[in-house]
Amino acid sequence: QVQLVESGGGLVQAGGSLRLSCAASGIIFSIYAMNWYRQAPGKQRELVAAITTGGITNYADSVKGRFTISRDNIKNTVYLQMNSLKPEDTAVYYCNADAGSRMYWGQGTQVTVSS
Repeated sequence: QVQLVESGGGLVQAGGSLRLSCAASGIIFSIYAMNWYRQAPGKQRELVAAITTGGITNYADSVKGRFTISRDNIKNTVYLQMNSLKPEDTAVYYCNADAGSRMYWGQGTQVTVSS
């Protein structure tokens, strides 16, 4: 079965860094665009960063210059390097695999940034 397993979340002070990982299994990873979403309490889920099958990246304005998405098609893993974290980055972060007709989600990992 398909599994997307996120890791790397935690508690960090403002200005700190975290690196999220999402390991995929059960899919042909290289044909999926991979995305990171987040959802803060009381807010809608929002797209944070995306990477296409060809490695083209896109970011929400709120994280540009601070977050970097990357993928390793050998390890079937997508990463989100988060630097200069702010309290408003606090949310549950979800990994998403999107092949158009098929889409899968991870269970989420909590990121908490203290001021």
